[in-house]
Amino acid sequence: MSAYHLPGEPPVPLVLRRSARAKRISLRISALDGRVTLTLPARLPAREALEFAAEKESWIRDHLARHPALVEVAIGSRVSIEGQQRLVVAGQKRGVRLTPNEVMVGGNSPARSLERYLKELARDRLAAASDHYAAQVGRSYAKLSLRDTRSRWGSCSSAGTLMYSWRLILAPPEVLSYVAAHEVAHLVEMNHSADFWAVVAQLCGDSSAARQWLREEGSSLHRYRFDT
Repeated sequence: MSAYHLPGEPPVPLVLRRSARAKRISLRISALDGRVTLTLPARLPAREALEFAAEKESWIRDHLARHPALVEVAIGSRVSIEGQQRLVVAGQKRGVRLTPNEVMVGGNSPARSLERYLKELARDRLAAASDHYAAQVGRSYAKLSLRDTRSRWGSCSSAGTLMYSWRLILAPPEVLSYVAAHEVAHLVEMNHSADFWAVVAQLCGDSSAARQWLREEGSSLHRYRFDT
């Protein structure tokens, strides 16, 4: 893939992806991070794809304006942790410490330090929730892993491996708990049948609010960038 830009203020990064299967140019804007991707036939000149993007500039910019703004995590930025917006401030010592309204980060790489801390916190919270729900259904899982997935918040394999997005630690606790209950329920029912949803309800009650939050706000968890 090659990277280009749509001129203007600000310039919009474009990703051009060639596909042997593509018959025409298609345009996609990711609901997760706002990435603009143009897919074009293998032999079509890149110039034509850029002209196509220029014709769609108004639509692209209108769509991006409604997308949550990216947050480059650094001292002075705000990050949602367990659903609470906290100001990132410089700590006097190495490590990370949470207060109700701030997250104090020491060291020379605050973004990386905070990312590591959040992954550890996510593992702790998700393991605790998974253990709790697994005990309720009388099943055990093989192992638990964390990833930075874009297409799903969690999964349960037929071998009993639970996988979660570590970014769930940025969401309200009840949302994280619901996802854990959802995946543990798959230890009992490896489907999304009425029986499956009955297990989910048994574990966490009415999950409609948490599911609605993920539909409406879930993409905002991907706006935080820790690679600054």
